[in-house]
Amino acid sequence: MIKSVVNYPIFQIFDTEAVVAYVIPRYQREYTWNKVQWEALFDDVQENGPGYFLGSIICINQTSDTLAVQCMEVVDGQQRLTTLSLLFAALYQSLKRHENLDEEQQGELFNLKRKLVLKKGCDQLRVIPQIQNSNQNDYRAVLSGVGVISTFDKPAYAGNRKIFRAFCYFQSRIDEMVDGEKDPLPSIMALLDKVNQACLVKIEVASHAEAYTLFESLNNRGMPLTAIDLIKNKLLARLETTEPGKVDYYFDVWNRLLGYLGDDYSIQERFFRHYYNAFKDSLNVPFRKDEDKKKDPLGPVATRSNLIQIYEKLINQDAKLLLHAIRSAGQLYALMLARNTDEAWASLDKPLKDLDRIQGAPSYLLMLYLLERHESLSLDESQLENIVRLLVCFFVRRNLTDTPPTRDLTRLFMAIIDKVAQLSGNAVETTIRKELLAVSGSDESFRSKLEGSIYEENAGVTRFLLCALAEQGMTNETWVDLWKYEGKLFVWTIEHIFPQGENIPASWADMIAGGNKEKAKAIQETHVHKLGNLTISGFNSALGNKSFIEKRDRTDSKSRAVGYKNGLKLNAELAKANVWSVEKIDARTITLVDQVMLLFAMA
Repeated sequence: MIKSVVNYPIFQIFDTEAVVAYVIPRYQREYTWNKVQWEALFDDVQENGPGYFLGSIICINQTSDTLAVQCMEVVDGQQRLTTLSLLFAALYQSLKRHENLDEEQQGELFNLKRKLVLKKGCDQLRVIPQIQNSNQNDYRAVLSGVGVISTFDKPAYAGNRKIFRAFCYFQSRIDEMVDGEKDPLPSIMALLDKVNQACLVKIEVASHAEAYTLFESLNNRGMPLTAIDLIKNKLLARLETTEPGKVDYYFDVWNRLLGYLGDDYSIQERFFRHYYNAFKDSLNVPFRKDEDKKKDPLGPVATRSNLIQIYEKLINQDAKLLLHAIRSAGQLYALMLARNTDEAWASLDKPLKDLDRIQGAPSYLLMLYLLERHESLSLDESQLENIVRLLVCFFVRRNLTDTPPTRDLTRLFMAIIDKVAQLSGNAVETTIRKELLAVSGSDESFRSKLEGSIYEENAGVTRFLLCALAEQGMTNETWVDLWKYEGKLFVWTIEHIFPQGENIPASWADMIAGGNKEKAKAIQETHVHKLGNLTISGFNSALGNKSFIEKRDRTDSKSRAVGYKNGLKLNAELAKANVWSVEKIDARTITLVDQVMLLFAMA
């Protein structure tokens, strides 16, 4: 529930008479603003009139004693509040340098100090930065240096970190602003007034979940928290309460989890959804109403929009158990992300890479469940490998036929988990195969897609199929990594034998249509994207619109074959051919389609 939404001038956010402290939670992300944001804030305030809008902050007021200091937990806007405090500190120092302050200026100097600390003679900070990366100690050292709080030793290397750099930046901007003025005080006071009159929308909410629902609709210039940040904060805050003194240990556990998942937020968020959807029956998150269970036997499904609410419930049940469980699950999830460091699972590396390459990530929730429960389900490594290969076949067909639709996949794999939970051994694999077959497109629809303009239909699936066909002819001695990258591009790419470009070269019009350009164009429209007209080659740009013979015989500067004589079995027919025709495209399409149907059969 949103408690209040009020557009306050900055001087009220930093109300000198209020006993309100803005606490940035211990494990909030560190201070990350840099010169771009500092400059934008300073310029915006300086160049605009009073009341300029600076954005919003979201707070949770969890203080129950109205006579105590009101601690506002800042869940969004911490970068902005910290930066404004550093600007106030720089203004305080600029005013303090001048000995002949009049009464009004003396009052502003006193008020500036009260904006930064709660009351005279007390070192209670108004804004309390997070401790991560020495942010809080650096901030205290800044305030100590300008005389706002008592002596506080400057931490080592503080000058290289962003808190001090922000303060120094504002110092230099103020000095630059008044450079050459006989009396700089009017300019300093004018800037201070503009900062005081600038506005922030302060939003008070009752919970972290409600805070998160606001993020997507707020267009702040800051760096808003993600759902994963909020889950972490809530989890560690709970553990700090239940087990004082052990938060650093639990923070290390959390970091190990993120180490397994990597830095990509979308993958992190997907893991948290998959974890809940895979194990929800054992997590005991209650349904809202009994009738919900009747309407939806699977119960609530974790989505991007309800992830915070779900994990708040889990954290409130048992934060310690949850953290260790998701860390363990994260280590297994790393297998799907090609981050395996355990030789025991080595045989799954290639099948899982194939599952990723065919865009089979929706099935990771099933694989996570099977890997975590493999002992209780009596599944050995060979059976797990068979299941992954089955999923690869399923996604090859699904991603071409769009059956079942994407929106049904999460519930499909959750339903399969429900069915196999009490099974063991071969019965698990058999049941998964049966359930996937029941919802897959027919062989007829799959073949129809394969025989059509497949590249135009789905270039990603096409590449996967061509690579899979090429790999069939490889041995350990002749193995080539067809998925190798150089920079951000594949070394081996899809090659259209009869070119797909708008302007058909004369050599191709002659070969494919007896010189008739209109006929060649018609053939291009119907056949250029067929499986039979596609292959895999390295250095695709070197082939382009060259004639068939030039493509076939192309070599690089070291006399290595980069055309159709590159050694791939997929190109064996092309390496021997002297011409290319519609008939050859159709015949090769039939041959390759038959191979794909066999290679990715599910029955």
